[in-house]
Amino acid sequence: MPHHTPLIGTIVAGLVVAFIMGAIAHRLKLSPLVGYLVAGIMVGPFTPGFVADAGLANELAEIGVILLMFGVGLHFSMKDLLSVKYIAIPGALVQIAVATLLGMGLSQIMGWPLLGGVVFGLALSVASTVVLLRALQGANLVETRRGRIAVGWLIVEDLVMVLALVLLPALANVMNSADAGGGAGALIAPLVGTLLKVAGFVALMLIVGRRVIPWALHWVVHTGSRELFRLAVLAIALGVAFGAAYAFDVSFALGAFFAGMILGETPLSRRATEETLPLRDAFAVLFFVSVGMLFNPSVLWEQPLPLLATVAIIVVGKSIAAFAIVRLFRYPGDTALTIAVSLAQIGEFSFILATLGTGLGVLPADARDLILAGAIVSIFLNPILFSMVVRGRKQEEKDEEDARVAAAAAPGIGHVILVGYGRVGKLIADRLTQRQVAFTIIEDDGDRVDEAKEAGMSVVRGNALEDKYLLKAGIREARHLLIAVPEGFEGGAIHEHARHLNDNLQVIARAHSDAEVAHLETLGVAHIVMGERELAGRMLTLCGAG
Repeated sequence: MPHHTPLIGTIVAGLVVAFIMGAIAHRLKLSPLVGYLVAGIMVGPFTPGFVADAGLANELAEIGVILLMFGVGLHFSMKDLLSVKYIAIPGALVQIAVATLLGMGLSQIMGWPLLGGVVFGLALSVASTVVLLRALQGANLVETRRGRIAVGWLIVEDLVMVLALVLLPALANVMNSADAGGGAGALIAPLVGTLLKVAGFVALMLIVGRRVIPWALHWVVHTGSRELFRLAVLAIALGVAFGAAYAFDVSFALGAFFAGMILGETPLSRRATEETLPLRDAFAVLFFVSVGMLFNPSVLWEQPLPLLATVAIIVVGKSIAAFAIVRLFRYPGDTALTIAVSLAQIGEFSFILATLGTGLGVLPADARDLILAGAIVSIFLNPILFSMVVRGRKQEEKDEEDARVAAAAAPGIGHVILVGYGRVGKLIADRLTQRQVAFTIIEDDGDRVDEAKEAGMSVVRGNALEDKYLLKAGIREARHLLIAVPEGFEGGAIHEHARHLNDNLQVIARAHSDAEVAHLETLGVAHIVMGERELAGRMLTLCGAG
């Protein structure tokens, strides 16, 4: 058997180079997306050295698109959207229209076809979820009014792009029929046919899928097999996406989005998200690498002015439109500025649109290259601009929730800090509440944060590996730190950060294996609880052999 095949070579080269470039990007405090795209350029046909198989990379990218859209559906929150619907819905729609018109204007100057200009403009109008959430989390703004508006705005953009992905193939057929001299019927029939197919698929998912998918997952959960549950979630994501394309002739993206959205309504959504995250991340990386492979770096010196215009539309045009819209709704200047800068970049949906448009023959290759180059530049600039905006607010006005969170995060001297509000963390929090022990939770999952707040607990949303969240939870005044996250090695890193801020802190950590216990002991953690050992000891005690 040969030790090298195009498939294995493509996957290995994509992941290894993506890891190296992603690590470098992270070190430079850039989004890893930049590193993944650069990795694709490095293994692509336009640069010297190893060239991955473009055909295989595109097929792997399709799986990445399905899992990306499945993740978008899982995280789709109608509650978040409705909480800011009066600003997010009209604001996002107007901003998309402005950016699309600007993109179409540039496309006319470049001599591209009308539909190509529309696709180009739409690709420049939608922000990257990954980049936006990272910027908001880094500035601790997710739970603020500004953060909620930005997230709601992004949800509307995502929904518009899903609709665009569904309609674009039909519109391409309409344009081809028009070029061929077809009559009105030939122009309208493909569009109407697509809308009817989409309506049929949506009806099937809402009527049948909403019942069958939760029932199937609950049955799998009762088998007690974690492996089977993980396989069931992936089968639902890929199966529904493929079924939508095969039976209804609609895009993989729509099928995956609806599968995720329906699964997101069930109590098992959080577990489904956690179980599939590694595979979704891996294929998402391969998607970004495949997009980078399509990029021809020569656009940087052959078309510098169109590239500058593209970046200007993304960074300046979109920002001015968003700022003006938010101010028009009488929101404060800092809110308008934060939203405007957070949206001044493009990402995954832009790549999906560009790839689809090029595949349908409606988007020129030059336009795709400008989109990719504009994305790389805007993602590079966004954290710099965002940090300038955050630091520039000398008199930052805290909204009601900011004040409430800050107040809740200061329970007093000698309190307990609990890291993690998962299955173990909830049990600990309940016991601490029953014993009337003052404590604060640090948790970075939004749903768990909401759940803890509804239970009346003091919560700081953030990653305990960052000192600012430990300080916000009162680490200098705390007496105990309970690390309830399931990863022992991550718990060790949290312990090091916490002890650096408070030498007298007593740390109790959780471990799952002997290796994790040994690692924590090496770091000086005095109290380590390994679930399996505790279970074994308790069972031996109950049978009289302890």
